[in-house]
Order: sequence, then structure tokens, then C-alpha cells
Amino acid sequence: MWIRDVRPWGGPSSDVRLDGELIAEVCPRPPGSPTTDSDGSSSDTEVQGRGRLLLPAFADVHVHLDSTRLGLPFRPHTGGPGVWTMMLNDRQHWRDAEIPLPERVAHTLELMIARGTTRVRSFAQVDVDCGLERLEAVLAARETHRERAEVQVIAFPQAGLLREEGSAQVLEDALRAGADVVGGIDPCTLDRDPVRHLDLVFGLAERYAVPVDIHLHETGELGRFSADLILERTAALGMQGQVLISHGYGLWDGTESQTRGLIERFAELDVATATVAPGGRQTLPLTGLAEAGVRVGLGEDGQRDYWSPYGNADMLDRTWQLAFTHGFRADDLVEHALAVATRGGASIMDHDLARLSGVTDRPGLAPGDRADLVLVAGETPTSAVMDRSPERTVLHRGRVVAEGLTLA
Repeated sequence: MWIRDVRPWGGPSSDVRLDGELIAEVCPRPPGSPTTDSDGSSSDTEVQGRGRLLLPAFADVHVHLDSTRLGLPFRPHTGGPGVWTMMLNDRQHWRDAEIPLPERVAHTLELMIARGTTRVRSFAQVDVDCGLERLEAVLAARETHRERAEVQVIAFPQAGLLREEGSAQVLEDALRAGADVVGGIDPCTLDRDPVRHLDLVFGLAERYAVPVDIHLHETGELGRFSADLILERTAALGMQGQVLISHGYGLWDGTESQTRGLIERFAELDVATATVAPGGRQTLPLTGLAEAGVRVGLGEDGQRDYWSPYGNADMLDRTWQLAFTHGFRADDLVEHALAVATRGGASIMDHDLARLSGVTDRPGLAPGDRADLVLVAGETPTSAVMDRSPERTVLHRGRVVAEGLTLA
């Protein structure tokens, strides 16, 4: 297949040849080359770029597909303060949605793919209330769209592991049922026994040979204490490259030396982090993390659900939010936000992919790279983030899977 007249990462107009799932070559177009076919149509052998930007496809590495309400009538926000209160509010309402959970999960994943996301790392809540019902809905959506996206599923104990009897057993049952990653959450503030909580999580990770992803909302010294315990277990169990701390926005409000030391430990142990670009909170030291080679990914979190009215299945929108909340204005920094949202997240899901080497690294579009791609209108990558045009073509493993926000 040829992708005609595109601008990789905003560079000169090029034709890109695919060989199966891979990019085979990128050929600059001679000046004055004729434009593409007037109808702009694509075929099995050619995709018409029409001068659009060519970017790696998005990777959403922190999303809760099992709590989505996208496509349903808008409802007022009813959640209260704190993780436990919000969890109880979700527990009270999620079964009463207008359509069954499997349908709304599959629909949201469809929306994400159509907008350019072909790698997804989704949490699925497992607890004594829902059992494996929410996990099964996410696994079913993964199967429905298996040819269009790569989905990893995280068994997530949103209610903790120690507050309700049987929680740890449900988490293990989820791994047996097909979850790819074991999750944890706020070992100090939610379960109030960080050693036991983390011993359970890392014990399951070791027993089932799966990675770990821990929600960490804890702030200040308490958050850094939990992070220290996570890093210690990562080193002791030889799980370098297999651990991710989600959120973690409260880890970076210490002294400059504390922040520098923590970044160095993340890099040394190849511990990744994922952000949802929250507003009104301490931001990540994105440039420092990039220069140290720490894997950083971006996600949409919940999407118009019982936790929050935000989220719309569009990672280009969330890229704008990442740049905005970090105060990025220079082109290289806005483009770095795009790199985090695309190849940064992809390197978390596939550790054979190199970490971003700095804020100017623009990988993913070279010969030999897998053809997970999105074509989007824009004068430059920065303008594409600002304008967020719906004019997109999405490829997964070298095959067109969406065009014009509709699945192919």
C-alpha cells in the first residue's frame, strides 16, 4: 500500500510505502508533483493523504472503558469528595444506565478508534460488588474490535483490597479470566496498610507474570513514601520495565533535589507513568522526565461517566489539554505533547519500542516501524493540536480502520 502526499511529523510532502504491517520506505515527493485524485478516495493499494499530516496513531494508556457514558443522555454530576465516596456513587448508578454495559463499552472503543487511537490500556473495575462483570464487558469490546485496535486490560481494585472481604480473591480471579495487568490504588490513604496492599499486588504480578499499574493520588511525603515502596518492590522482584504509576501528580511537589532523585530512580528501574492532564493540580515535570528517558503516556481517564463529565474519546483533544495544563506554547513542547500521546504511550504497551529520548524526539514514522498511523488536517503538528480537525484517516497494522470518524 502507498500513502500518497502526506507530511510525516509536519515535514516535507512524502509518499509512504507500507509492506504488510510495517512502513517500508518514506519517499520525498518532487516539487510540483501532481495532487492526489480529485475525489480523495482510498483503495486497498493507495491512501490519499491530500497534504495532511502523518502522525503515529494515538495510544490511550489510562482509560476506564467500563465506566463510560458516552452516547447516553447527559446526567448531572453526583459524586462527592474522595476516592471512596466517588466509588460508592459509581457503584450506586452504573447498573442503571440506559443501555447494557457491553454495548456502551464497545461503542466508546469504536469512537476512540475512529478518532485515531489504536492502542488502548483500559482499567476494568473488579470488586465484591461487580465481581467480573465489568471486566467481561471490556474483554468483549476488545474482542469486537480486535482487528482495529490493540487493547490491554487492567484488573483494577477501585475499592481497594483490604476494606471489603474477598476483594483480593476477585482480583486474582480477574487475572485468571484474562486480564493482562494487575492494578492497585492508594495503598496508604485507601487501604491504610501500604505494605500489605503492595505485597498482594506484587505477589499476584509475580505469580501470574503480569505487569503492575497503580493509581497513586496520594500527595506530598505520603505519596513519595508509597512511590518508594513501589520502587523497592520493582527492584527486589526484578520487574524493571513492568511497573507503571498512574497519575502520581502529587509526587513532584517536593524540593528540586527530591524531584531529580525520583526521576532518576524512575529512569533507572524503567518505571513508567501515565497522566490524564488534570487541571488545578501539580503538573508532571514532563521535560525532565523526557530528558531522563522515563516512559510517559497519556490517557482520557473516565469519559463522561459517574466520576466526571469530561472525556470525549478524542486523544487529540486530550493532547491539547496536556499542552495547555503544562503551559506549553513553543512548537517543540506542543509537539512533545503529541509524542507523549502517541509513541510515548505505545512504548508503555510495547517495551520493545524505545523510550522517548527527549522533547525533540519524533519517532514512529521510519522504515521498520509498525504502520499504526493517523492522518489529520493541519498546517503543522502544533496547529493540528490547536484546531483538532475531524478530518482523519486511521491505520492499524497497515490497514485502514477508520475514515472521517467512521469505522472502515
